[in-house]
Amino acid sequence: MIVFPAIDLKQGQVVRLAEGDMDRATVYGDDPAAQALAFAEAGAQHLHVVDLDGAFAGESRNREAVERIVEAFPGYVQLGGGIRTPEAVEGWFNLGVARVVIGTAALKDPQFVRDMARQWENGIVVAVDARDGMVATEGWAEVSDVPVDDMARRFEDAGVASLLFTDIGRDGLLKGCNIDATVDLARRADLPVIASGGVKGLDDIRMLSLHADEGIEGVITGRALYDGRLDLAAAIEMANRA
Repeated sequence: MIVFPAIDLKQGQVVRLAEGDMDRATVYGDDPAAQALAFAEAGAQHLHVVDLDGAFAGESRNREAVERIVEAFPGYVQLGGGIRTPEAVEGWFNLGVARVVIGTAALKDPQFVRDMARQWENGIVVAVDARDGMVATEGWAEVSDVPVDDMARRFEDAGVASLLFTDIGRDGLLKGCNIDATVDLARRADLPVIASGGVKGLDDIRMLSLHADEGIEGVITGRALYDGRLDLAAAIEMANRA
């Protein structure tokens, strides 16, 4: 199981939001590349980066910061936030990003995801962001009438690498990951699932790792790392045992 430390970007700074609310941002640093390197030195081989401004704008707003992160981080960078055109996908892969995460466009234009998954083998992750069981889009500012399960099943035969499931109501609040909902989705969907939202400590990593053989590919953690509640090296060691 992979542990993805998260770097969320807002106006070039490293931040964490509460429940995806841009007005509830906590700034943790102004050097994203240095943060990426610190995660690498703690043993991380994978990194999850989100262009928060891009998620709302529908196009990249933190390209320079992402470029510095990719240059500094020696492992695999997974990137999301406002990636909604073939040109954007190609541009990020050409830059050195390992996988791109598509959320809003996956709901509104499923064929776009299918086309990208065929073109970029094992490079596309579909974000299934849930608020009260329904898929949220546009940087989580809008909630659709599409249930999470329906969204996941649309892409089972599309060639996407994984589903990224986030319980928005827990994101950035250290309430603990929604283990039950994440595992249920992994069991029902014929795709690996990455857990996200609310990780508060090592126990979340342990609980998720118990279900690695049921389709839990990894877990994204942010605030728990920045607040010192979760030791990254310990989390990676536990996940590796799974």
